[in-house]
Amino acid sequence: MAILLCALTGMLIITVILLFIKIRILQKSAGEISKALADRLETETNTLIDLSSRDPYMSALAETINVQLRKLREERQRFQQGDRNIKEAITNISHDIRTPLTAICGYLELLEREEMSEEVRRCLCIIQDRADVLNRLAEELFCYSVTTSAPFQQKREAVSLNSILAESISAYYAVLKGSRITPDIHLPESAVMRSLDKNALYRIFGNIIGNAVKYSDGDLTIKLDENGGIVFSNHAPKLNELQAGRLLDRYYTVEAASRSTGLGLSIAKTLTEQMGGSIRTSYAAGTLSILLHFP
Repeated sequence: MAILLCALTGMLIITVILLFIKIRILQKSAGEISKALADRLETETNTLIDLSSRDPYMSALAETINVQLRKLREERQRFQQGDRNIKEAITNISHDIRTPLTAICGYLELLEREEMSEEVRRCLCIIQDRADVLNRLAEELFCYSVTTSAPFQQKREAVSLNSILAESISAYYAVLKGSRITPDIHLPESAVMRSLDKNALYRIFGNIIGNAVKYSDGDLTIKLDENGGIVFSNHAPKLNELQAGRLLDRYYTVEAASRSTGLGLSIAKTLTEQMGGSIRTSYAAGTLSILLHFP
């Protein structure tokens, strides 16, 4: 009896050890699958999940996931190709539109020199206004497709954020004055130097100031701090927090924005992030703020 009891105890101990080893193998395999799946989802790679163990159940699970990864890779490739095709089409269309628009605007300028009745002049102004909108849309479509279709070709150099910001504000002085906006500008005395693409900065600041013209209730405050943080803020009572949060989305517009293409801030976001900066919006107490930071 004692011998039988010892044998049963030994078998039980061996069974527990085997179960423990099996559980450890399953835990290791599950960890490998989890880590490998996270890596495959974050990076574009053709490598599939491979396990160190040969447990049939975990191997079957890994193969099932590999099947889905192959499908996901195919879908991603189709999406990327479709996205490239769309951006190329936008580039071509915007170029094709700009060519006749240039001719139309030229003829409109010639017509303005001719004598005409008030009604004809009024109609001519409407045509000119619509042509300007189309021209701006074609330009922004072209710029957006260029900045997103391929890695941005940066020409980095040491630039002063103070100077670029001041020059951008000066370039938009007539537009701001036409909208009865007198900007309140706060710049530090010492130059805030960064290694950035100067032309991209002009585009970013210009698009943000242009956005203020669309949404501002007659004011605009611009602050630059010594750490490379820039805040553009203005009262925008016609907006709400949800709308403000979507202003950086491409093609998003709200009724408060007249003649908006929905691309200006999206282009600014793309260029900012390509240069290693960050951009976000906030809305509180009827004030819209666009916050940039170049570390």
